[in-house]
Amino acid sequence: MELTSIIAIYVLFWVTAAFIVLPIGIRNHHESGVEMVKGQADGAPANFRPLRVLLMTTLLATAAFGLFYLNYANGWITLDTIDIFNSRERMR
Repeated sequence: MELTSIIAIYVLFWVTAAFIVLPIGIRNHHESGVEMVKGQADGAPANFRPLRVLLMTTLLATAAFGLFYLNYANGWITLDTIDIFNSRERMR
């Protein structure tokens, strides 16, 4: 696999992991008992920590990409193993 492909696939894993990690542990002002600022949205987070989100996203993306790359290198799961309807055989 080329380096540019590795980087592109890792970025896809990272963005997906970011959407998974973003809502974890977030509380709004009503849940945390903090006073709201005038004009603030009701659902705005009161305890958003971007460095924690970046760290958790990077850890999750690296672990998922590591499993992906190990599968790519060792061929544990291939298209033939997940083809439950035998569609590849019908296409020949």
